[in-house]
Order: sequence, then structure tokens, then C-alpha cells
Amino acid sequence: MSIQPVILAGGTGSRLWPLSRELYPKQLINLIGSRSLLQTTLERVRELSDTLPPIVVVGEEHRFLTKTQIDELGIFPEYHLLLEPVGRNTAAAICGAALYAQRHLDDNAVLLVLPADHLITATEAFAAAVKEAVKLAEKGSLTTFGIVPEHPETGYGYIARGEGSRVRSFVEKPDLQTAEKYVASGEYFWNSGMFAFPSKMLLAELRQHNPSIVESMDESVQRGTRDGIFFRFDREAMERCPDDSIDYVLMEKTDKAAVVKADIGWSDIGSWRALWELSEKDEHGNVLSGDVIMEDVENSLIRAGDTLVAAVGLRDTMVVETADAVLVAPVSRAQDVKKIVEKLKKQGRNEFQIHRTVYRPWGSYTTLEMRERFQIKRITVNSKAKLSLQMHHHRHEHWIVVSGMARVTNGDKVVLLDENESTYITAGTRHRLENPGTIPLELIEVQIGSYLGEDDIVRFDDDYGRRE
Repeated sequence: MSIQPVILAGGTGSRLWPLSRELYPKQLINLIGSRSLLQTTLERVRELSDTLPPIVVVGEEHRFLTKTQIDELGIFPEYHLLLEPVGRNTAAAICGAALYAQRHLDDNAVLLVLPADHLITATEAFAAAVKEAVKLAEKGSLTTFGIVPEHPETGYGYIARGEGSRVRSFVEKPDLQTAEKYVASGEYFWNSGMFAFPSKMLLAELRQHNPSIVESMDESVQRGTRDGIFFRFDREAMERCPDDSIDYVLMEKTDKAAVVKADIGWSDIGSWRALWELSEKDEHGNVLSGDVIMEDVENSLIRAGDTLVAAVGLRDTMVVETADAVLVAPVSRAQDVKKIVEKLKKQGRNEFQIHRTVYRPWGSYTTLEMRERFQIKRITVNSKAKLSLQMHHHRHEHWIVVSGMARVTNGDKVVLLDENESTYITAGTRHRLENPGTIPLELIEVQIGSYLGEDDIVRFDDDYGRRE
């Protein structure tokens, strides 16, 4: 059987706030090294033998960033991007990928399911574990990868090993005393969330244990639509799908579960503490990034993004600075960062969702200043890219070119603007910004109006198929 990689690239990584946001999640961030976690996952897949072009399942709002990062690697001339219009956990994502492969690709492959946001340092051991897992799958097992635990951990689920490669049971996240017993026994693994599934058997077992997931996702695939490289699951059908994990709906219920021992240098980098533990430290146990000055600091994580961070007398503390938020907490409380994200959501603030810099398929914009009736942005448009032909009801816009060349559609007129030239667009006027040049276009945009929200956009034409 061939191996069909399925990369699960949804999720937001709320415990890594303020760096990870809903619209810029941890799998797309360079946390360690020069590649994102998604990119390093794809590079590991590329080194495996007998693999088909990968399927990447991603939230619709992350589709362009994901595509850009895959294309930057330049190692996959062919791949498949499946878009989730609504999040429905891992069971729906995996089932949808299996049904898509059955309908459009190889319906007899082994699905190698890998989360996009994990770190694996022992790549040769990973390849050996995949080879063993695929063999078990070919013999009729739903195979999971059990991580050899390095220490008692209360943040992970555990797998109890039975006779041979069989799974005796799956265990929820334990308390510390129970985790210590698990590790001491040598009979338990951390649950990695990685799997090798025979495609046909996976769907048959899902139909037996939770037929509603297969029914809704089968309809979602049948009614799905293609948009260039993207395949979008049908929203209405997917919204009816149960919101459950593959462990809950299948692996805990099936009698065909097997486990492969995987000592592969694995971490899900699920918190700032996990990142501190994994990262290279200075002589005082500190992990530093960005413009940081310290005096008498030990065993701390300090990450400066946009400005100087100065620290004095800290012990076992994490400080994470971004353009619009600063997190300060004991390293031991890293798991509680998600509680701050929950409070931001309840208060209707947007810091849980976006950074000041927001990435678009044509480039990016950074909010420099925001007040009640005006805001200032720095806009970067990639070479040969253009924004949609659009109109705003409530705001006027002033554009000043800082570098590069801009082609501007302003009502019935089309003009070229060079560095230090500007134009003014009134509310209600159809307009478009393009970069006809070979270098990035940078300009300053000043918006003035009674309402400045990003939803005040009416699109008439868009190269990227966006409507909203």
C-alpha cells in the first residue's frame, strides 16, 4: 500500500498567546529555527518513502498563509488543500480527508495522520516508527504512535500497552501522582495524536461506532467545491457533524487499536513552559529571543517581538512581548494562559484573534495607530499582486507610496503612483490597489470615517475568490 500523508493544520494554540492567535496560529509560526512547525512537518513527510502528495486539512481562514508556506518549501509539485468552513475537531477532519482520498485519489492507501504543530527531533527514529506503523496498518490495525514518556506529565493523555502491539486502554490526562505511577510502570505511552489508518478500515470502523460523522462528512465531500488548489467542504453538511476527537469516537471504542513505540524526540509545544524546556538556554537557564537586556535573571523565558524588553531579578518567569500585548507569568502557570484568551473572547476584544500585522494573499497590513474616527496602516503588496476591486460605505482612504510603484483604480480613473506620491479615495468609490513592479510595494494608508471595521468591504472582483 502507498502512504497518504494527512496533515491536520487546524487549531489555534491558545496557550502560546500572545504570539499565537486565531488568525495566525502556532503551526504557522517559527517557534524554533527558521521554519514553521507546518513546514518542518512537511519536510519530515518528504523524507519518507512510498508517499503520495500530501493532503493538508486547514481552517478556511488560514488557507492563503498555509498555501504560501507550502509553496515556499518548493518540495511538493502537487498537494491537496482541504478547507474546513467550520471547526469540528479531529474526527471530522480525518474522516473528511479519508472520504476525499477515496473519491479523488487512492482509496486503498494507508493514511498517515500527523498534526502540523508537533516538534520531532529524531527524524530517523520517526521514519522507522512510521514504517512499523504502516506494516501494522496493512495487517488490519488502526495504529497510533505512543511516545516514550520522558517524565510524569499531566498535560497529555496516556496509552496503556497490552499484549504485543495491542492497546489495552486510553487514559485521560491524569493527576501528577497517577502520571508518576504510569511512567514508573513502563507500560504507558504519551498519546501523540499521530496515526496510521488503512483507509477502508477507518471508514468502516467509523460507520460502526459513529455513523453520523461519516454521513455528514460524506455529504460534505460530495457537495464540496473546488477553487483552484483548494477543496472546500460543504459548510451546511459539516455543521451537522459531531464535534469530537478521533480518540473519543473511534480509538477508545474499536478492538483493532494498536500502538507503536515512538522514541522520536517529540513535543507538541503546547505551552510556553514546553518551549522553554525544549530551547537552548544560556548559562543561567534563560531562553531569550529578540531585543532583551537582563540583570540577575534565572530560568526564565523572555521573548521580545517589537520593542526592547528589560528584566531585573526575575526567577522562573516568562515574558512575551508583541506589538499589542505583553504576557507576564510564572513558567509554572503556563497552562493557565488559555484562561486569559477565554477572558479576551468574553470581553469582545480582538487581541485573541489577530496581531497588528495581518497577512493576506496579496501581502500584509500593519495597524500603526487606531483612534475613534481614524486609523493608520502600513500596507505591503507583493510583486505582481493586487487587492480586490472594492468599495467602503463608511470610510475615506488616503494612500501615500513609501517605496515601489502602485497602480490605483479610483472610480473611472487608473493612475500610477511612484514613491512620495499620493491619492485620495472617497467613501462609496470603487477602487483597487495593484503592484505592477518587481519589488514589494509599501504605502501608508490613513482611514477616516464613522466606522473603520474590516467588514466594511464590498468586493466586486477578487483574484483569490473572496466574497467577505
